Amino acid sequence: MPSPSSNVAFRIFGFDVMWYGLLIGIGMMLAILIAYRRAPRHQIEPDRIYDIALVCLPVAIVGCRLYYVAFHWERYAGDLFKILNIREGGLAVHGGLIAGMLAGYALCRRWKLNPLNGLDLVVPGIALAQSIGRWGNYFNQEAHGGPTDLPWGIEINGQTVHPTFLYESIWCFLLFFLLIYIDDHRRFPGQTFLSYGILYSIERFFVEGLRTDSLMLGPLRQAQVLSLSVVLVFSAVYTFLWRRSQSGASKDGGDALS
Repeated sequence: MPSPSSNVAFRIFGFDVMWYGLLIGIGMMLAILIAYRRAPRHQIEPDRIYDIALVCLPVAIVGCRLYYVAFHWERYAGDLFKILNIREGGLAVHGGLIAGMLAGYALCRRWKLNPLNGLDLVVPGIALAQSIGRWGNYFNQEAHGGPTDLPWGIEINGQTVHPTFLYESIWCFLLFFLLIYIDDHRRFPGQTFLSYGILYSIERFFVEGLRTDSLMLGPLRQAQVLSLSVVLVFSAVYTFLWRRSQSGASKDGGDALS
């Protein structure tokens, strides 16, 4: 895989529009459109999606940046204005997911919507947005792995390395379709959201092990620690809710027969 020739998509009125921001923007718009179209399935008015997006998207971007800065504080301590410059990268997806979903949860509670319905609604679009947005790392020549001789390796600074952005992009693209299927056949509120957390975290745990730019938590890669924690906790919650839904179905069946 060849290296990108430039991280600038195009210029308009003398202003460089970066591939990184353009792809993230496209991913966000598609996520909003998908949630808008599917909102009635989750007992949510479609127009409410715009209200949620107006709050959650800025919060998510701030969360992405602050999460990244927190693990690279030495780069920004001497010049706090550098924190505002996100045009060349420096966003941590876990920070955005945590901040955005917490904001969405709070909004659902405020508007008396079922938060689990809201989370189930948005996660397929989030997976698709991640699949698209990861290509911003390609154009920035970042978030790659160590050396490899595989034919799909990408050349960075004269060395062929694992295109870890590509691995995650493909996984999230497939995950989008799987989550749509799960959401269309869900047995309990929260099933789609929990499935997203488990399946994305499994991928992230292994792909993170290939990366050379991981955010560290002492000697550990923080993304792996968080991913493993999510898999364990979400799996336990999923099992509990699944068994409860099965138990409820059995009781309903028993009542019908009696």
